[in-house]
Amino acid sequence: MRVVIAEDNTLLREGVARLLGEAGFDVVATVEDAPGLLAQVARHRPEVAVVDIRLPPTRTDEGLRAAQRIRRAHPGTGVLVLSQYVRVSYTVELLDGGARGLGYLLKDRVSDVGEFAAAVRQVGRGGSAFDPIVVDQLVERHTAGDDPLHTLTGRERAVLALMAEGRTNQAIAERLTIAERTVEKHCTSIFAKLALPARPDDHRRVLAVLRYLNA
Repeated sequence: MRVVIAEDNTLLREGVARLLGEAGFDVVATVEDAPGLLAQVARHRPEVAVVDIRLPPTRTDEGLRAAQRIRRAHPGTGVLVLSQYVRVSYTVELLDGGARGLGYLLKDRVSDVGEFAAAVRQVGRGGSAFDPIVVDQLVERHTAGDDPLHTLTGRERAVLALMAEGRTNQAIAERLTIAERTVEKHCTSIFAKLALPARPDDHRRVLAVLRYLNA
C-alpha cells in the first residue's frame, strides 16, 4: 500500500515514514507543505495520503484544504488527517464528501504503532478511522433537541463510537467485554433508532453512521 506523508515537522515526518515503512507500507513521498502534497499525490496516486491539518505557510488549515482537494480530484486516494487537537468543524467539512476512505486521528495516536498502522490500512481500503475523541464530540454535537441520537442508551453510544472507529463486531465485543451477539443486537437497535438500514458490509455501516452524524 503506497503512502504520501505531508508534515512540516521534520522529526515527526521522518518518524511517521519510518514507522509506516517498518509496518510494510511503501512510503513513496514525504513533503512539508500543501503544494508538495498535491503534486506528489497527482504523481503517485497513492492509496493513502497522511496529512497534517496545519501546513505552511500560515499553518492554519492548509492541510485540511489540501485533503478536501485530494478527495475531490483523487477519489481512489484515502486521506488520514493528523491533528494536535480536535476541531469538530474540520471533521464536518471533511465528512461533506462522505466517510469512505477518510480518517481523523490525534497525533498522540501515532505512538501506538499497531493502531496507527491499522488506521492507515483501513483508510487505504476505503474504510474510516476516527479518533475516539473525535467520535465523542461528533455524537455530543448531535444529542440536543429532537435528534434521535439522544435516544441511544449509554451502551449503544459506546458501540456507535467503536463502529465509527472502523471496528468489527468481534472487536467491539472484546473492547466492551460483552458477547458478539449482544453487539449485534445493539447495532440493530442503533440503526432502527437512527432510521438507517443495517448492512452486512462493515465499511458501509460505518459510512452510514458517520454520514448521519454529519447530517
